Parts: sequence; structure tokens; C-alpha cells
Amino acid sequence: MRLKNEKETREAIENWRNFSPAGQAANLRSAIENLELDQMYYDQKGSERGVERCETCLTILKDRLKEISE
Repeated sequence: MRLKNEKETREAIENWRNFSPAGQAANLRSAIENLELDQMYYDQKGSERGVERCETCLTILKDRLKEISE
């Protein structure tokens, strides 16, 4: 799943709450990997806004991953 902004990221997390913790973690890790690749792309293209948008989404996803891992 490709997440494009903070709103989509929060909506995805809400949808994944119905999954088991392991299922949520798998979806979160996949989304994190995709966003890290997107962030590298935007960095190469010199798009600071794109990099910052990805960083915001990554922070949200990583925080949720921490929550379910505790």
C-alpha cells in the first residue's frame, strides 16, 4: 500500500486496528519500507516537501509500531 500523506497514513492505521497485532505489524513494516523508498526518491529529485511529507508519515507509522510492540 502506498501512503501519500498524513491523512492516508492515519486512515490506514485505523483500518489495520481490526487486524491481529502481528498483522498490523506486517502492514506497518511494509508501509514503512515503501515510504523509505519514496523518501529516497524525493531526496534524489530535490523535493524537500516530498521528503518532509514522507518523514511525517514515517514518524506516525513508527510510533504505532512501537505501541503494538509494547
